[in-house]
Amino acid sequence: WSPTAANLQKFLDAHREVRPAETAEAAVRGADAVLLVTGSPTPVVRNEWVSDGACVISVGACRPYQREMDPLLVARGRVIVDSRAAALKEAGDLVMAMAEGHFGPDHIAGEIGEVLAGRIAGRTSEGEVTILKPLGQAVEDVAAAQLAYTRAIAMGRGVPLA
Repeated sequence: WSPTAANLQKFLDAHREVRPAETAEAAVRGADAVLLVTGSPTPVVRNEWVSDGACVISVGACRPYQREMDPLLVARGRVIVDSRAAALKEAGDLVMAMAEGHFGPDHIAGEIGEVLAGRIAGRTSEGEVTILKPLGQAVEDVAAAQLAYTRAIAMGRGVPLA
């Protein structure tokens, strides 16, 4: 779903296997996974639309004055971030909800590295809504570039750096 018909059509043209939804609500209701990629200053997804046990990945709204999610959804979910320090300063979904008194900084369950290392659980029950709120860290960009470069060289599609 997209609020802009032209953007939705471009996406559909590039991803033929995707079925469009009439509304954001229709796209979210009953979904096991919800991906949000917006720069919206107001919530695009409401708490009541998200099913128990869903995984919400919110990669947009990376400024303290933007938010993609209803603060009640953020309060309901188990929040995992890529950087706690950055999230507490930059993630509008968290910053604004905290300023409104929905929860405090301790609502962040942990960082994705802790989940991947097995130090904390990503989900603690089957019905728990999990929310991943990555902001993007420079080290992630470098790692992705290194992986792409290494694979390109291995496939004979890249030029080795001198």
